[in-house]
This record gives sequence, structure tokens and C-alpha cells, in this order.
Amino acid sequence: MATSTDTPTRDVYTVSRLNAEARAVLEGSFPLLWVQGEISNLARPSSGHWYFSLKDAAAQVRCAMFRQRNQLLRFKPQDGMHVVIRARVSLYEGRGEFQLIAEHMEEAGSGALQQAFEMLKLRLGREGLFDAARKRPLPRLPRRIGVVTSPTGAAIRDILTVLARRFPAIPVVIYPVPVQGTGAGEQIAGAIRRAGERGECDVLIVGRGGGSLEDLWAFNEEVVARAIHDSPIPIVSAVGHEVDFTIADFVADMRAPTPSAAAELLSPDREEWRTQILQLRLRLARSFQRQMLHRKRSLETLQKRLKHPGRRLQEIGQRVDGMEQRLARARHNLLRHAAARLAALHARLERHTPLHRVQAMQARQQEIQRRLCSAAAQNLERMNRRLSQAAHALDTVSPLATLSRGYAIVTSADGSVLRTAAQTATGQQVQARLGQGRLLCRVEGVEE
Repeated sequence: MATSTDTPTRDVYTVSRLNAEARAVLEGSFPLLWVQGEISNLARPSSGHWYFSLKDAAAQVRCAMFRQRNQLLRFKPQDGMHVVIRARVSLYEGRGEFQLIAEHMEEAGSGALQQAFEMLKLRLGREGLFDAARKRPLPRLPRRIGVVTSPTGAAIRDILTVLARRFPAIPVVIYPVPVQGTGAGEQIAGAIRRAGERGECDVLIVGRGGGSLEDLWAFNEEVVARAIHDSPIPIVSAVGHEVDFTIADFVADMRAPTPSAAAELLSPDREEWRTQILQLRLRLARSFQRQMLHRKRSLETLQKRLKHPGRRLQEIGQRVDGMEQRLARARHNLLRHAAARLAALHARLERHTPLHRVQAMQARQQEIQRRLCSAAAQNLERMNRRLSQAAHALDTVSPLATLSRGYAIVTSADGSVLRTAAQTATGQQVQARLGQGRLLCRVEGVEE
């Protein structure tokens, strides 16, 4: 029978220990996460911390956002609001509840769009797309106005109504595009580029009626901003209402608060122009009358000063004779001065002629050539003497001179010089080189 001492030892967890270790496992297993959902059960106790649930259609999770973090938010979250939070996974040990600790929160949907709007605005501003120096003036009286907008929207009706009321003589070219939805930005940018390539308009209105940020988003896309920036035609941005601002407004050469205001901006007032034309016509008539009166008085003055043609011809003849005499004197003086100048130049040329210098250089060349030939002959004679001395010294130490005095150089059959008798043997053939000729010998005996 087993005793109590035989019972295996059991590791019994307390609830606190279990929750602490579960929290450590959760916090060490998950990185910092981005989680999206709808806020519910939002509580803001006096501590300043926020507690809420984040849910979707199938599940929910408890969340906490401490005071030092939620004070940094620029909006006030409410129940039912869709948000995106950056959070770490944790466990509330006191109740054993799985929860998220939120470190950052932003609005989903329009909040994300607003953030994207601010980021693109900052980047394009740094690139210089909003610089006032590159904005072009608008034509005072456009020959033709182009409108990039929806052909069925309220914006085009407002623009055409204003133009028809203020100055119906200005023709309008409509470049139809969708102003919201997928691909709308690309089509708006394409219409702007197409208008620039055609060059049929003096100015473009790019816009639409009012709407939410999502509705106006096509005019916040980078492709539209760059198309406006690259357009050779001045562009007026007329997007939404007066309180709506888009990226297109900042890039365009002029921003109009509404499409109707854009039409007002580009079209002169017909009645005002009619009044100005009448005033100009009146000023022109008065100016013409003054000019006619002035010309009439000038003509009368000239008539009084007019002389008989005969007397006029005599005066002209006298002037011609005087000019002819002056011309003859001037020609004579000119020739005399030219001859004197030519003589002076000739004398200067004689003084500076290079002939003497050439002769001196030739004499110097002959002298250098003579000295060079003399030096070469002396150098050659000196070299011959050195060669003779060297040949004599070489002949003195030459082995051929030794051979000519009766000595001989004995070599073995393989050409080795024999210096001792021990290097050969009886019967071996050797050669003896004399002062003149060689001897082929056979050794009859060896004496060391």
C-alpha cells in the first residue's frame, strides 16, 4: 500500500500566478498591432484613462488607452465611430480579461483620407508645386474657356448659366470626365493633358459641385496635381463649396470658391464692357476731332510758309553748288592726308624691315655650322686616339699574344681546357691551339 510520501509532487498555480504568466506569454508573442473596428461602451472615468470595446460584425475586444496617450489625440472619439488603433496585446490580471493597450488612435475612413491629404499636401509643397511665383495670370477676355467636369453635374449648369448671363459671346469647350469614384483622378488628369495638347482654350476650369471628402477625393490625387502643374494653359480650380479645399486648389493658378464663382472670375460683365466701349467710342470721336483741327491749323501754317517753286529751285541749286565745292575740297584734303600717312608708314616699314635681322641670323648660322664641324672633327680625332690606346691595351693582355710567343692552349675532346696532367690519360686525344693553327695529338704518357 502506497504511503503519502509516494504521491508525485504537483505544481499548483494560484490564479494570480496563472494570470501573470498568461500576460507574459501574450505580451511576448504579439508585436505592436494596427487594429480597426467600431468603438462601443466608451468610458472616461475621472482618472483620465479611456476604456472601450472595439468590435466588428463577428467579435469584440476590450481596450484601454491611458491618459498620457489619449491626450495627444486631435479628435474626440465617440461610440459608433470607426477608428484604427496601434496597440499591444495584454491581459488585465485583476479579472483575467484579454485586452488591447492602445498607444495611438486615428479615424478610419475620412480620418485616413484627411491624413493622406495632409501628407500629400506637405510633400507637394516641398517640391514647389504650390509656389506663388509659378502661378500665371488669367486672360482678361478669354477667346475660349475649357471646362473639365462632369457633363451632367450641377457644376457645368452653374458655369454655363453664369457665362450666358455675363458674356454669352465666349465659347465653351467641355471635357467630360467623372468627378468621383475609382479612376476619376486619372481621367481628370488625362482631360487636362488633352486640353493642353489641343491648345484650343485660353483658360481651363477644373472642378465639380460640393460633397464629402470622399466625394471630392479625385481632386486630391497626385496625378491630378501634377497634370495641373504641367499644363501649358492657366487653370482655375473650382471644387466644392467655399469651405472645401483640395490639392487642386493649391496647385492651380487661381482658386474659385465655387464653379459659379469661377465663371464670374473669367467672364467680364457684358453691361460693364458695353459702357466701356461707348466711353471709348466717345473718346475716339473727340480725339479724331482734335486731330482734324490740329491738322487743319498745321496746313494753314504750311500754306503761309510755301514759296514759289522757281525761288525754291534757285535756293536748292545754290546749296548743291556749295556742297559740290565742299566735296571737292574734302576729297583733295583726304587724298593729301592719305599720301602723307602712306609715306610715314613706308618710312616706318623701312626702319623695321626684317632683312637686316635675317642677314645677321644667316651669318650666325654659318658661324655655328663652322664651329660645329670643327668640334665634330676634334671629337672624332679624340675618339680615334682612345680607340687605338684601348686596342693596344687589349692586345697586351690578349691570350693570342701569349700564344704568339710560343705557348699553346691544350683542350680535351669536349673542349675543356687542360690545366693539369691529371685531367687526361694515356691514349686520349687532345687539341693544342698555337699562335697560328691547331694540333690534334694523342697522349703517349702522363707525368704528374
